[in-house]
Amino acid sequence: MSDREFDVIVFGATGFVGKLTAAYLAELAPEGTKIALAGRSEHKLAQVRFDLPAPADTWPLVVADINSPASLDAMAARTRVICTTVGPYLKFGESVLAAAANAGTDYVDLTGEVPFVRLSIDKYGEQAEASGARIVHSCGFDSVPSDLGVYLLHKRITADQAGSMGDTTMVVRSFRGGVSGGTVDSMRVIAKEAADPETRRTLLDPHALSTAPGERAGIKRSAEPSDMAMISGSKVDPSLKGTLAPFFMASYNTRIVRRSNALLDGAYGDDFHYGEAMYVGGLPGVSTAVAGAVGAGTVAFLGAMSVGPVRSVLDRILPKPGEGPSEKVRETGHFTTETYTTTSTGRRYRSRMRAKGDPGYKATAVMLAESALSLALHRDVLPNRTGVLTPAAAIGDVLIERLESAGFVLETEELT
Repeated sequence: MSDREFDVIVFGATGFVGKLTAAYLAELAPEGTKIALAGRSEHKLAQVRFDLPAPADTWPLVVADINSPASLDAMAARTRVICTTVGPYLKFGESVLAAAANAGTDYVDLTGEVPFVRLSIDKYGEQAEASGARIVHSCGFDSVPSDLGVYLLHKRITADQAGSMGDTTMVVRSFRGGVSGGTVDSMRVIAKEAADPETRRTLLDPHALSTAPGERAGIKRSAEPSDMAMISGSKVDPSLKGTLAPFFMASYNTRIVRRSNALLDGAYGDDFHYGEAMYVGGLPGVSTAVAGAVGAGTVAFLGAMSVGPVRSVLDRILPKPGEGPSEKVRETGHFTTETYTTTSTGRRYRSRMRAKGDPGYKATAVMLAESALSLALHRDVLPNRTGVLTPAAAIGDVLIERLESAGFVLETEELT
């Protein structure tokens, strides 16, 4: 890697989140970091660079197209890390992934698509291991808070010699922000792909991402918490009141966390089980009604996305890829997630992650950029793992430190 021309290439820099990521790097990447912008159009890349803060004035522009494998191979060979925002990844991601795995180049993305990560494991996992590439999926709001929330608990419990984790639940305690056009487009693609029985089986498998290339876990769905169930807060932890609603990204985030546990050789514990939910208030009757409405609305929306005529109507009102909220809306957003567990010795713990900025845009751009910088600038202290990885397994401690330096709050505490 020492002979690579760049530390990070932002691929998809002309897209909405690509621009935000590039702007963050221009403002806050350490001095001397070698960064380039990549995309299909040199003219559009030049326009993006012109609008970025001054440090980006001399950033090189790299023309690369997902329909030109040669251009992607050339791009991958020039950099330590490819930071790609070009999704939906099931439609547009495989050629970039292949180039990174072949060149031994580290890779970060924002995918929330279970079938894409499974394809990545099965088709490119062994190649990435052999070439020394770290393929790190899901480096935004999906699924850094989920993944690091559990990893933080593991570190604290291990340090306290408090046993191992049992039932563990991440609760979205507060959230203000919009759904990105890219996320909606990913839902469109997955809804279409779910018509295939094999894809549907993968989507419903709670351990769809927990195994090595070509393997399946064969674990019953009932062995893990439901992704769509309402939960009594007190069952998660005695400090939580009311009923918790389903969290619409649980069906993806939980798979990433379980993969982390597998990559860490089951370090979270033999009785570790993981679910996610959303806090909607502490009043029992009111929270139950709201949680029920959230669950019904989520099911209805996902069902509508799978019906062509209904989806075409939704397409007219939902955000399009490349669209996003105003700067004011992005700045006033925020999120707080709390992850609860009870250990094998009966001790209760909670981790918390909190950040300002719209979770799907501003905060995601920070998490993605810092993940890329972690891989590019801290290679000497990263875990000795290659292949298809997760944020916790690939860059956990380094990413925690970098996010804290970027203003994120990450903390753990024992509850009494």
